[in-house]
Amino acid sequence: MSVSEWKALLLDDGAFEPWDEHIVPADPLLFVDDKPYPERVARAQKQSGVTEAIQVGRGKLDRLAVAMGFFDFSFMGGSMGSVVGERMTRMFERAADTGLPVVLLHASGGARMQEGILSLMQMAKSVAALARFRERRKPYISVLLDPTTGGVAASTAFLGDINLVEPNALVGFAGPRVIEATIRATLPEGFQSSEFLLNHGMVDAIVPRTEMKKKLSSLLLHLGVEAS
Repeated sequence: MSVSEWKALLLDDGAFEPWDEHIVPADPLLFVDDKPYPERVARAQKQSGVTEAIQVGRGKLDRLAVAMGFFDFSFMGGSMGSVVGERMTRMFERAADTGLPVVLLHASGGARMQEGILSLMQMAKSVAALARFRERRKPYISVLLDPTTGGVAASTAFLGDINLVEPNALVGFAGPRVIEATIRATLPEGFQSSEFLLNHGMVDAIVPRTEMKKKLSSLLLHLGVEAS
């Protein structure tokens, strides 16, 4: 599903107030592979119709005001670069300032290698912002979509007060071949599936898309969020 489809599914009337769309990628490393990084970004923006691999903002879910983030896999595989980290950080900070709960939908291939160490730094940056948000004692619900991998899986994805996942999703850090070559062991079949993660306590529930809004609304109410 596209981000626009998730908005229509989860948000009342699909209404969404975007935040920080003015923050767009730079090229700090002057990175070039078979084409310059700015060309890759421009192409991704044209093909996806969005400015970056995450959209953050405010909406209402069954009349519950929430800060929401949507990773967009159509933009460079939902990779986490400096802008993604900055937008997530600002989302948690603004939610803390305004007393909003946070719902973040993850879908990513991991860190954006065209930004090198600056991309990897976003893992710590976003998690630090989440830690500050938690001081306000407001809920953070993480939703893992297919796929959620790499540095995104290793940072905010599993740190929700409640972690939900859609059925049959691919969720994990590195690919099976890389892990097996590193640890020199055969891995269990399906170890990066939603069902395996639930059976081993990594997530709290598997929720089909058609039930996601109802489940999120119920959880937010149980966690003390009031309708406005």
